[in-house]
Amino acid sequence: MRLFLFLLFLLSLSCCCDSVKGQESGLTPQQRKMAIAINESLGEAGRHYQAGNLKAAADAMRVALDELDAATQEGSQVMIDSLDPIIKRLRTAHLILELEGASMPPFVWPSPSTDTIQTSVANPLPAKPVAPSPPTATVTTGPISFIGQVAPILIRHCGRCHVTGSRGDFSMSTYATLIKGSPAGVVVFAGDVPNSVLIENIESGSMPPSGQSLPAEELQTLKDWIALGAKFDGDDPNTPLSSLASGSPSPQQPTLEIKRATGEETVRFAAEVAPLLVESCKGCHLDAMQTRGGLSLDTFAQLMRGGDSGPILVPGNAADSLLIQKLRGMSGDRMPAGGRPPLADQAIEMISTWIDEGARLDAADAGQPLEVMSQLAWVANATATQVSEKRKQQSRRDLQLIDAAQEAPPQTETEHFLVTGNASDKTIEWVAKLAEQQWKLTKTIVPGGKGEDYYHGRATIFVMPRRYDYSEFCKMIEQRDVPADWNRHWKFDGLGAYVVVVAADDDDDQTVASRLTAPLVSLAVATRGSDIPRWFAEGVGTNVALANAGKVDRATLQRQQQETIAAVAAMENAKQFLEQQLKPEQTDRIGAAITSTMMDRTRRKNFDSLLRMLDTGTPFEQAFLKAANTTPAEYVTAWLAWVKR
Repeated sequence: MRLFLFLLFLLSLSCCCDSVKGQESGLTPQQRKMAIAINESLGEAGRHYQAGNLKAAADAMRVALDELDAATQEGSQVMIDSLDPIIKRLRTAHLILELEGASMPPFVWPSPSTDTIQTSVANPLPAKPVAPSPPTATVTTGPISFIGQVAPILIRHCGRCHVTGSRGDFSMSTYATLIKGSPAGVVVFAGDVPNSVLIENIESGSMPPSGQSLPAEELQTLKDWIALGAKFDGDDPNTPLSSLASGSPSPQQPTLEIKRATGEETVRFAAEVAPLLVESCKGCHLDAMQTRGGLSLDTFAQLMRGGDSGPILVPGNAADSLLIQKLRGMSGDRMPAGGRPPLADQAIEMISTWIDEGARLDAADAGQPLEVMSQLAWVANATATQVSEKRKQQSRRDLQLIDAAQEAPPQTETEHFLVTGNASDKTIEWVAKLAEQQWKLTKTIVPGGKGEDYYHGRATIFVMPRRYDYSEFCKMIEQRDVPADWNRHWKFDGLGAYVVVVAADDDDDQTVASRLTAPLVSLAVATRGSDIPRWFAEGVGTNVALANAGKVDRATLQRQQQETIAAVAAMENAKQFLEQQLKPEQTDRIGAAITSTMMDRTRRKNFDSLLRMLDTGTPFEQAFLKAANTTPAEYVTAWLAWVKR
């Protein structure tokens, strides 16, 4: 991380030198001297920083800030405009020193005096070319009704995939699930239209996948609703959209209290009941095009809510529960319907026992899709070999979605990986060899078992020969567009654990190996448990890759620098970050900055202790508290206060 910050520091200083030379023409000789003095102080700060003398670097930075204050004290618009590039780089260097732990005075952006502004208006200087601002959407001043205006649009255009279904683990079945977003992050940012992924995907044409774009007036309605705060105007945010949007919404039904399992139950919901519901109810009440009777079983919370007729469970009394009566054929049509065979008496008896024992939840999140919940429960009791086989089967299904004509995609198995994709056999073998080499570095950072136990089953590496193929994978498998500069990423959902990487025929070993470093490390961290936050796993991988980068591209560093600064500026509090209310890219940048402080030499023992505890199965929050002597929320809050002070 220090190498990364040092390179950013040098980059900011070099840009300052160029800026001084290019902006002198409008300055008086005295003002030019002031600009040069600021630049020289910055140069001195950089030299001290390079030598590892943080205190001296901070002292030189304070001198530069004092010189900036003196140079702009009169509030001259000409001076401020001429120094603008230097001021921006000074702000960057200031932030970098703060990230390194230096005690710095707050950075105050200079502003012109009122007199100067009036003079400038009376005697305008030749205008600088300014990039035109993007057109702003006309925001409706009146209220936008979620029930009457927004919900019908979502049902009409997103219904089959995300309202009655949960394609890509993203559900819009209720207002609450829409606002919660997907595993990749929040999709609606109240008051922030440009950063709302929902709007971004619609405007890019990636959604709806049918290719039929929304009418302009409907898109504008969605934008206006978000701009005005994305508010809900109903009684219960957990009411299904299908009921809200109908002309006569069904009466509000009581929702059962969700109670947590005590550990004394003989039947576990996640491991035993949920798989039965997923298998028997899919298509009608779970991941359905249209839920029947208003009953959705996509999540435990929806199961407890019931359908149009009310709750289907009576905790503690299975005999009076509508679910059991339907399964036994004692109330109307027997379930499951659609020609499916009835559940075996043994299966019904198991569900009955679960209800009689209180219908309690033994999973962490009642809003988690039942398919994911049952999947995680299966993984917890499966061997690494069983998980490897499941991942292999899933990889075949994924590749079939991309290219149905490719019946037998090339693949090879190594000690730790299943490497496959639509690249050539030669490329697959090449990437497999590089992956095992990079794994040796991963092992030095993240402790774990031997062989396929390391990723709790072989991790899959999908190899794409072109950036286009990589983009298609993301659209078809993950239902999303990724940034144009991406050429690899990782994903772990509790069962599936994979890396997708571009490896072209003309790429060399170093290029592809460097692409593999971060995702292999991040995936190793993520697979230590089902509750490892993405920001932590991603941050560790990013910092390991930076520390082992063979060469640094200046343009890339400059882009990452600006993205980090913008992300920190957008972050208001720890809750916003930890609950993934920022854009995924911003969360990743901030996560990398936070984990860099944890991996610093002064805290490295605590960091290593945290990883060891995660490897033994300790929950993340508990392991973090033991290792850092504070909670993640407290740590992030302290970090944010330190950066923004």
